[in-house]
Amino acid sequence: MNKIKNIHIIAFDGDDTLWVNESYYQKTEDYFCELLSDFLSANKVSEELFKTEMQNLALYGYGAKAFTLSLIETAIRISNGKISAIQISEIIKFGKQLIDSPIELLDGVPEVLSELSQSYTLILATKGDLLDQERKLQKSGLESYFHHIEIMSDKQKTNYQKLLHHLDSDPSHFLMVGNSLKSDILPVLNIGGEAVYVPFHTTWLHEQIGAKELQNQHFHQISSLKELPAVLTT
Repeated sequence: MNKIKNIHIIAFDGDDTLWVNESYYQKTEDYFCELLSDFLSANKVSEELFKTEMQNLALYGYGAKAFTLSLIETAIRISNGKISAIQISEIIKFGKQLIDSPIELLDGVPEVLSELSQSYTLILATKGDLLDQERKLQKSGLESYFHHIEIMSDKQKTNYQKLLHHLDSDPSHFLMVGNSLKSDILPVLNIGGEAVYVPFHTTWLHEQIGAKELQNQHFHQISSLKELPAVLTT
């Protein structure tokens, strides 16, 4: 594997790159499906929920609050308005528990950030609800490693271009590390940056892409963040 050279800034995704996230959403969705089992099967409930999330994405954005609103809307729709106030209260409780989920750092994260911060400028580049992501970062204990925190409304090509302009950095000196090919890898490659893909065992359906989109795309893939220093050369 060729090493990545001439990098000045390393940006890290947060959710499912530095700490566990999607697993908590999946658990919340399982509770939701069980709550609505009198109306539809679990698979159908999940399908309807995803449909609602996609319809609401432009309006609500990402994060636990948006997810909770989509849970409530889906419950009302598939129950034809028969969902009770008590059940709605239960869904709101699911959402609050999701927001208050513990921060579980992935293997080797503090050690890798500590090592790389000696040679590179590290930033956090994550997307989602501002308050929710700020809370996660504070609870993670990782804030001191980052020179800059960027909580983005989305991770499209233009979002990364704005970030690089703010950082006064050329794309060729910028490396993005994350678990989402759609959000962390391809947009950065498309602006001339470097990217390292660190798969997580659970990926939200919206973040999944087909093999065709990866054709002729060149990026590094590692199985754990602990392998990142080995693919870099100063």
